Amino acid sequence: MTRFDVTIAGELNLDLILYGLPEQLLPERELLAERMMLTLGSSSAIVAHNLAALGSRVGFQSRIGDDPLGQIALERLRDGGVDVSQVRIVPGTTTTGLTVILHHDAWRNILTYSGTIAELVWDDLDLAYLADSRHFHFSSYYLQRGLRPRMVELFQHLKSKGLSISLDTNDDPDNRWDNLEEVLGHVDIFLPNEREACKAAGTDDFEAAVQKLSQMVPLVVVKVGGKGSFAQRGSERVTSPAQTVVPVDTVGAGDSFDAGFLHEYLKGADLRTCLASGNRAGALSTTRPGGTEAFRDADHLRNFLQQANLRR
Repeated sequence: MTRFDVTIAGELNLDLILYGLPEQLLPERELLAERMMLTLGSSSAIVAHNLAALGSRVGFQSRIGDDPLGQIALERLRDGGVDVSQVRIVPGTTTTGLTVILHHDAWRNILTYSGTIAELVWDDLDLAYLADSRHFHFSSYYLQRGLRPRMVELFQHLKSKGLSISLDTNDDPDNRWDNLEEVLGHVDIFLPNEREACKAAGTDDFEAAVQKLSQMVPLVVVKVGGKGSFAQRGSERVTSPAQTVVPVDTVGAGDSFDAGFLHEYLKGADLRTCLASGNRAGALSTTRPGGTEAFRDADHLRNFLQQANLRR
């Protein structure tokens, strides 16, 4: 029996979301937002928090600054039921990262100060802690500049300890999408959206991208927005429709999908059940601001999942 169902090493920071902004952000003008939300951010932490809210045992490693933003983020993750005993609080001039999201009805700007996100390195990791698990998940590959040079080594080590591995790269701020093929060779589940799948495969042809990725990774799970999601395992494809909700925002919906999918996958569920769980978790996330607020409200979480199950 392992201590955890899932361990995660990655970024821990907050999201500051501004709503009701003018469509054009004019320079040298003081522009007003209608409302704001300061919430737990970072793809790695959102997946960890929401996995724990769904009932998985989750261990988390990260590096944050000795500053108020880091403390708030750490407390949010701890309050969500995630083990944060191995999160390193490092004093110094580099502070905890922060993402500012400028939310518009049909699109958003995402501005990230990396801070300690980029400073997480191999020596920060407790490998025995990470290996005391059934599964390892990694998010925001291109933000983890300190870990990326040894990512293959990390995956090889964890695989040698019997763990399965999932990866959600998220976006590449440099839009280069390099050094990914070797990493994918050690991944069991790849969890991109449509755009990320094409970028990772190096083609604008979505179907060609999926076919190429499915030759590299045993299971490719693609989030396709309002169309739901599908899983490609070799030549087999399983699809699942999206769950209809009236969204507050879509911040963290993809990460919440990852949590829902992995929660069922690690219980041995079939792919259709895993996809449906991912879609439910992603939809739930959009009913409250940010990626974790809907999961922090236990009554809202329970009622949403009960209603979703009744509609099945």
